[in-house]
Amino acid sequence: MSQPPGPTYPEPQYPGADTAPPQYPSAAPSPAPQYPEAAPSAAPQYPQATEPPQYPAPTPPAPQYPQYPQYPQYPQGAAQPPQYPTAAPSAPQYPQGAAPYPHPAAAAAPPPQQPAPVPHQPPADDLDYRHRGSRVHVAAHQRGADATAIGRLAIHVPGFLVSLAVVAAISQGMFGTVGGWLVVLAWLASGALVFHRPTELAYARSVLKLRTPLAQERARLEPVWREVTARAGVERHTYELMVENSTELNAMAAAGHVVGVTTYSLNHLSSGNLAAVLAHELGHHTGGHAWAGLLGYWYSLPGRMAWSLARGFARIALFIARRLSFAAYGILVLFFGMFVIAGLLGAWFVTIPLVIAPYLLAYVGRQAELRADQQAAALGFAPEMAEVLHRLQAEEDADRARAAAAGQKLNEPGTLAKLLDTHPDHVTRLRALEPYRQPGR
Repeated sequence: MSQPPGPTYPEPQYPGADTAPPQYPSAAPSPAPQYPEAAPSAAPQYPQATEPPQYPAPTPPAPQYPQYPQYPQYPQGAAQPPQYPTAAPSAPQYPQGAAPYPHPAAAAAPPPQQPAPVPHQPPADDLDYRHRGSRVHVAAHQRGADATAIGRLAIHVPGFLVSLAVVAAISQGMFGTVGGWLVVLAWLASGALVFHRPTELAYARSVLKLRTPLAQERARLEPVWREVTARAGVERHTYELMVENSTELNAMAAAGHVVGVTTYSLNHLSSGNLAAVLAHELGHHTGGHAWAGLLGYWYSLPGRMAWSLARGFARIALFIARRLSFAAYGILVLFFGMFVIAGLLGAWFVTIPLVIAPYLLAYVGRQAELRADQQAAALGFAPEMAEVLHRLQAEEDADRARAAAAGQKLNEPGTLAKLLDTHPDHVTRLRALEPYRQPGR
């Protein structure tokens, strides 16, 4: 077949070459591009140069994306994104790390309204810092023993005598006469550990579950404690501040140098009320209530342990005798009854005080609480102490109301149980504070 005639070009305008077209480099042996016949006059005008004309690139090549997954290739000049096939309604797979488009329904639905968290309001600092920045007067008499402390020690004397007899009998039976008396002397000297600060701290951590205050807690406690001790004329470093993790409004005076306060009291009481609570516990220390109570407890511990073992042995013996026969059970009951009666008649000066000692200790404890309230009131914290007591009474009333609403009945303590309370009721304490709340006090 014959080739179709090529397009006719206009007269070349190259200088020095009137008849022949320019010679293209041999690197491009392909024939000249075929232009459409409909536009022969649209041939490009080449510049006057010896080099071949530079043709503009008709369309830049599409960028090459990484291996699958591929981003969609948009056609040149396309204004709309490509439509995904209807056979695959699931969302397109994006490269790892790309976030998928939200579902239309999820995008249309408004996000749920979460209630804004209520920030914890710090307790009000309403304390009258009378001694801030001033020199604190330290009294010469830092601690003592008032009538309640002495009375507590006196009540513990029978228990101490029983404990002394128990320790002496056991130690001499195990170590002989000389060794036994050495053990007794060591036990008597061990009471000094009540005033040994490392032993007190170990006792507070292991038994009372107290801990060292955190930095934020100490920053809250220290200014209040400084004001309380300044008013009392007490060196504040004499006592160790500790914290108990508890949701109850409470504080305690332990051993000879420990003042503990609960996290609830620390975080919810105002500075004035917190100062009243700390002044109350300081009154226990300056009155000797704390160390007298712990000392009496320690020296009566061997006697109480021996009594608990005897009661346990008697219960086991009576249980076995009841299983065997009624006669054996009656004989044991008669034997134990005669033993108790013989003890009451032969050593009544010990046994009778031991029987009534719990009631006497509870009474002394109630008197110690009233004296500690008076100590706080004497330092100028009578209104704040009354507020704390009103708050405690309100909490008790709320508990009774909740129990009544739930159809429950609270077990009210009987007469003997009330005699064993170590704290007086809030009404009694408020009545005792009335003289200190009068104007001019």
